[in-house]
Amino acid sequence: MNTLARPSFSPNQYRSIFISDVHLGSYGCQASKLLEFLEHNTCDQLFLVGDIVDGWQMRGRVYWPKSHEKVMQHLLERAKNGTKVRYITGNHDEFLRNYGALKFDNIEIVDEYRLHNKDGRDFLVIHGDQYDVVTQCARWVATLGDIGYNLLLRLNVVINKVRSMLGYDYWSLSKWAKDSIKRAVSYVGDFESTVAEVCHRRGFAGIVCGHIHKVANLNINGIQYLNCGDWVESCTAIVHSHDGEFEVVEYGADIASSKSTANQTDISSVAFAQQDTA
Repeated sequence: MNTLARPSFSPNQYRSIFISDVHLGSYGCQASKLLEFLEHNTCDQLFLVGDIVDGWQMRGRVYWPKSHEKVMQHLLERAKNGTKVRYITGNHDEFLRNYGALKFDNIEIVDEYRLHNKDGRDFLVIHGDQYDVVTQCARWVATLGDIGYNLLLRLNVVINKVRSMLGYDYWSLSKWAKDSIKRAVSYVGDFESTVAEVCHRRGFAGIVCGHIHKVANLNINGIQYLNCGDWVESCTAIVHSHDGEFEVVEYGADIASSKSTANQTDISSVAFAQQDTA
């Protein structure tokens, strides 16, 4: 992963930080890296854009190491100290959807959120599984895919222990597989186009989502498409400045935060919630 030199930041440097697909409770979660990233980056409001806790994995044997507990403690501490924490439900933490919108202290749990940007544009903040045909119409396929994906993640651990012993950098087998398989690449493109079309129909200028574990900052037919990526493979986030600009941020082992050049690509060719003025 290419990174640039870490720029200088002021305290509470961001208006908002968006992270998704942490998958606490799964073996692939890189909780220690996320904790370091959060400790080095402050914000007025923190958006947890779904699949923060992996309820699918925790239905069987519970895996909850100390590093995962520290992340949860950090999130609660942030809320206690005044940061607005908005938890957008995802498909792996869909059990939270059974309770509807919830709010206690500075923590809010909703299925989606309308973000009113400083420049007047409205953005939809949603996990994105609602617009995934596989997740919605063929749950057994999604479940089977999740099993295979988690197997690759476990192999990642073994492979990278060996690579580390040999002096090589981290390399993700699961990410390589997703990027190399034609059907997976097509799936990503279909998902991006679908959510952009939904935004257009609903009158949003852009979307911040997760779900597919593929970080992006794209212009799709006039819709700004932002995907947070994940904290399983890529360790990425979307940051929102006080001036209303969105950027991709990549975690680096040597620097807790480093900005990457936003990937602006034109591609030819989601429902209520409270509103926030950024």
